[in-house]
Amino acid sequence: MLLQTFVATPPRVSAEAAKPGRPKIYDESLDGAKQIAAALVTAKKEDKRVLLQFGANWCGWCHLLDELFESDKEIAAKLKSDYVVVLIDVNKDHNKNINENYGNPMRYGLPVIVVLDADGKPLTTQDTGKLEDGKRHDPAKVMAFLKAWAPKR
Repeated sequence: MLLQTFVATPPRVSAEAAKPGRPKIYDESLDGAKQIAAALVTAKKEDKRVLLQFGANWCGWCHLLDELFESDKEIAAKLKSDYVVVLIDVNKDHNKNINENYGNPMRYGLPVIVVLDADGKPLTTQDTGKLEDGKRHDPAKVMAFLKAWAPKR
């Protein structure tokens, strides 16, 4: 079992990305355990990994990462082919148990990514601060991460 973690950084909020009126990307009513269970069924059927993105609607960096996932065609295609993405809302201790179940990835700040295999085994935890370049996430770093943890087919 390979479990990789990275050095902690404090939570970051980009003022620009945290502007009021931005669409909510995290559903604050969903049960993270049920989200993950459904994602694992899909991942097993489609030979994919599960990418858990822990975050909150107030988190500017969460919005920036979500925007990159959607706007960069190469990253979006990689996610679609190799991952089932699950946005885990952790606002005000929501889904606190999920954070605890995966070794407290939120200690790195938000957003934070945990990659699971199709059986639900954690493979890595990624401090997304390591994927940043200035005031954005670096597409090359994000793609390198996604390629490194994609299923080996």
